[in-house]
Amino acid sequence: MLIIDGKATAAAIRAELRETVAAATAQNRRAPGLAVILVGEDPASQVYVRNKEKACAETGITSFAYRLPADVTQEALLDLIRELNGRDDVDGILLQLPLPKGSALDSQACLDAIDPDKDVDGFHPVNVGRLSLGLPGFLSCTPAGVMELLRRYDLSPAGKKAVVVGRSNIVGKPLAMLLARPGRHANATVTLCHSGTANLAEECRSADFLFLALGKPNFITGDMVKPGAVVIDVGINRTEKGLCGDADFASVSQKASAITPVPGGVGPMTIAMLLNNTVDSWRKRTGA
Repeated sequence: MLIIDGKATAAAIRAELRETVAAATAQNRRAPGLAVILVGEDPASQVYVRNKEKACAETGITSFAYRLPADVTQEALLDLIRELNGRDDVDGILLQLPLPKGSALDSQACLDAIDPDKDVDGFHPVNVGRLSLGLPGFLSCTPAGVMELLRRYDLSPAGKKAVVVGRSNIVGKPLAMLLARPGRHANATVTLCHSGTANLAEECRSADFLFLALGKPNFITGDMVKPGAVVIDVGINRTEKGLCGDADFASVSQKASAITPVPGGVGPMTIAMLLNNTVDSWRKRTGA
């Protein structure tokens, strides 16, 4: 049984990006720039932002951090986004979500205000539309990370049944669309399941490739998995015993031919693909 190591894969991607950036900056090109906006003092969001800043530093990307108070106004936040849209040294803009609970801030309006060509999170409706039409555009980082793991481990769902459990706009829906695209590491027959799916266990057992993005700890058990299936667990759940995925790893790993652990599976790939999107934007904007 193969353990798919997202931590090592993400480190390899960062190393590749670091070489690309170093080669360009050695020829007096400016470094890529990523602006990260954090509103309020949510502890989890602060950790995520620090990890992103650390990854930027490791890769040679200039990180511009904007830490705003929880009571910032909608117009002030939009003004900052407009300013960043117009800056030549900023290639990517990331608005850390969720915004503070109870605030009057409209997260969708703020995401809509980001220039789609700087939307390295892949959340802008323009980039979502590009994905649905099979056009070039920034991909949501977690689904992109899943697809990169399939590619680098040469796990091909082409012609096979893929079941995605979870229909969020951030993971489930874009991942289903990516899996249905042509290509060796896609081209699957995709079923998208959710809380209203009848006979969920049967759907899961029918999957050659099972992708989990429910947000429910240890929800998928070994008896719900087809022998030899590839299981990609996107869930990251905090419990009293620590982090765990949506799959009960102990039982599911006995049935799967390959599986991502939690932590250390898909999670590290999200930041790696954010950096990759930022470098892609920088290349397009500077000709690097």
